[in-house]
Parts: sequence; C-alpha cells; structure tokens
Amino acid sequence: MLLSSLAIVLQPLTAHADLPEMEDPSRGKGEGIMETLQNYGYDIVVLMSLAICAVGFLVVANSCIGTYAEIQNGRKQWKDLGAMAGVGAILLVIAIWLLTEAGDIL
Repeated sequence: MLLSSLAIVLQPLTAHADLPEMEDPSRGKGEGIMETLQNYGYDIVVLMSLAICAVGFLVVANSCIGTYAEIQNGRKQWKDLGAMAGVGAILLVIAIWLLTEAGDIL
C-alpha cells in the first residue's frame, strides 16, 4: 500500500495544454478567407480609432493642465482655461464623430 502510494506520488505528471482558440471578428467569420480578413481589418481600424481618440483626450488634458499652471503663475486668466477646455472638447467630439463615420463606411 505504501509502496503504491509512493509510486503514484513519484510518477512524473504530464500536463496537457491547448493553445487558446482565436476569437471570431466582431462582424462574424465570413464566408471566405478574404471576408474574414476584412472583418479582422475592420476590428483593427476601430481599435486604432479608439487609440486616436484616447491620444486626443490626453493632448487636450495636457494642454488644460499647462494652461492651469500658467494661471497660477499669473500669465493667463481663467477664461483661457475655459476656452482651452471648450475648444478641446469640441475637437474631441468632432474627431469621435468623424472616426465613427469612417468605421461605418468600412
């Protein structure tokens, strides 16, 4: 009994692992390889659009922080910060709208 338990413990354990399966694109697999690749391309373009919007948001936020620092130093006024935030928000909305339209065209 002890010997059989010891043999089980000392026996090398084998692990069976499979590679994860690739997910289908958001528009579905398609009827052929070209349509499937186009659907993956659409997903890539949508992700790139999201990245562009995120970078635009960071640029606007950085500009507003810089304007706030200049307000503290007395070089700019609060209306400059409001103008910077307002124009930045409008530009972000326009960029999001244009990128959404471009995604719909695909």
